[in-house]
Amino acid sequence: MKFDILNLIHLEGIWALIAYVILFVFVAFPLIIILLDNRSPVKTISWILVLVLLPFVGILLYIYFGRNYRKMKIFTRKEQIDADSFRLISQKYEIDISKINQYANRKICSKVNLMRLLYNNSKASLTMNNQITVLNSGKETFNELIQAIKEAEHHIHLEYYILEDDMIGNILKNLLIEKARKGVEVRLIYDDVGSWGLSKEFLHELEEEGVELYSFMPVRSYRFANKINYRNHRKIVVIDSQVGFVGGINIADRYLHGRNNSGFWRDTHLKIKGDAVLSLQVIFAMDWYFMSGEQLRKERYFSMYPVEGNVMTQISASGPDSDWSSIMQTYYAAIATATRSVYISTPYFLPNEGIMLALRTAALSGVDVKILLPDKNDSYFTNWGSRSYLGDLLEAGIEVYFYTKGFTHSKLMMVDDIFSTVGTSNMDIRSFDQNFEVNALIYDTDITTKLKKAFFEDLAASYRLTLEMHQNRPTKDKLRESIARLFSPVL
Repeated sequence: MKFDILNLIHLEGIWALIAYVILFVFVAFPLIIILLDNRSPVKTISWILVLVLLPFVGILLYIYFGRNYRKMKIFTRKEQIDADSFRLISQKYEIDISKINQYANRKICSKVNLMRLLYNNSKASLTMNNQITVLNSGKETFNELIQAIKEAEHHIHLEYYILEDDMIGNILKNLLIEKARKGVEVRLIYDDVGSWGLSKEFLHELEEEGVELYSFMPVRSYRFANKINYRNHRKIVVIDSQVGFVGGINIADRYLHGRNNSGFWRDTHLKIKGDAVLSLQVIFAMDWYFMSGEQLRKERYFSMYPVEGNVMTQISASGPDSDWSSIMQTYYAAIATATRSVYISTPYFLPNEGIMLALRTAALSGVDVKILLPDKNDSYFTNWGSRSYLGDLLEAGIEVYFYTKGFTHSKLMMVDDIFSTVGTSNMDIRSFDQNFEVNALIYDTDITTKLKKAFFEDLAASYRLTLEMHQNRPTKDKLRESIARLFSPVL
C-alpha cells in the first residue's frame, strides 16, 4: 500500500496527524535553534539526542538548562552596576602588569601571561599587599570565620551557595543577629537552589533582627524560573574591608563532620588580608546590586588597610554574566604553559575538550601531571561521568589518584611551584559555563608549597589508578560511564 498523507489520515485519523505536527514543532524548531547556536559539536549532539529521545520532556530541559545565556547576554554586568566606578576604585591598589619585573622575581614573572589573561578576560586586578592563610578543613575555616565575624565593627558581607539550618548554620545565624543588634551592617546572599531547605523561620529571624538578605535568582519567581540552571556557586565573606574568605566551604555541618556514606570531608579555603579583599568586595557589591538594586559605593566599603604580606594575588569571577569563561581560560593557559608540574584536586571532573587537550599535551611534553579525585562521590552520575575521561589521561602518562580517607571537595590547582588557585570552580563544564564562580589566583612560592604539601598528604591517603586497572574494569562500569559521559555537557 502506498504511504502518503491520505493513508495516514485514513489509518490513524486526524488526531494522529495533529500529534505528528505537534511533535514536529516541539522537536524541529528547538533543533534549528540548537544548530544555529554554533556550540561545540559534542554539546550540540548531546542536546539533539535529548530532544530526539525525549521530545516533550527534552524541550523543557532545554528551556531550563540548555540555553546559552552568555551568548544571549541575558545576564550582563553593565545592567547590574557601573563597572567604570569600580575600575576607579581598583586603580588605588592594582599593580601595573607591564611593570611586573619591579615587583616580582624571575620565576613569578614567567607567569605574566596568566596575569594579563585574567586582567583582560575578567578585569581581575593584580595586587601585592596581601597576607593569605591556607585553611585545610571545615574546622579551621569555621574557627577563623567565627572569630573574624566577632571582631567586625562596620559591615559583614556573606555570599554562599549552601546555607543550612543545622548546628553551624544556627551558630552563624545567632552571631549575625548579635552583630546586627550592635549596629554592624550585615548583608547575606544565598543561592535559592543550593539553600533550598532553609526554613522561613530561619530567614525571618535574621530579617527581623536587621540582617539584609536576598535569595539569588529564586526559581519560584516567574522572572527567574528560566534561569534555574545558572546558580550562584560563590563562597565570599568580606568583613570591614579588612578580612576576606574564599574557597570550597559552604555553611553546613557536613563540612565539619562529613556524611555517613562518604566519611571525613576534606576541603580547602583561604583567609585573605590586604588589597585582594577589595576585589572580593567588588564581586559581592555587583551581586548585591543585581539582587537588591542598592549600590555599595561608600568609601568605607573600599578602604585600604596595609598588612605585613606581599603575596601577589588576583581575584577572578566568572559566570553567564561575563563575556568570557575566564576561570576555564586560566586553567587552560596555566596547564598549557606549565614547564614542570601540574597538580589538580577537584571533586567533579567533567572537562571540556580544551582542558583535556591541555592536560594530555602537558603530560606528553614531560610535565608531571597529577589529578586527585574522590573515591566516593556525593553524585553517582557525576562520578561515572568523571571516570569516563580517565583512560585518555592515563594513556598520556597522567597520574590519577582516588582519595579514600573520605570525600575530597577541594578545588585547587598548583603549577610549577609558583602559581596556585583556590576557589569555588570545579574542573567541570558546569563551573566553566553555567555557574557564578570566584577563584583566588596566587603567584607565590610559599603559598603554593603549603598547598602542595597538603596535596601530597592527600595522595598518601589515596590509591593510584593504573591504566591496567582502568582497562580491566567491569563492562557494566564501562557502560555506565559511557552513558553518563554522553550527558556530561548538559549536566
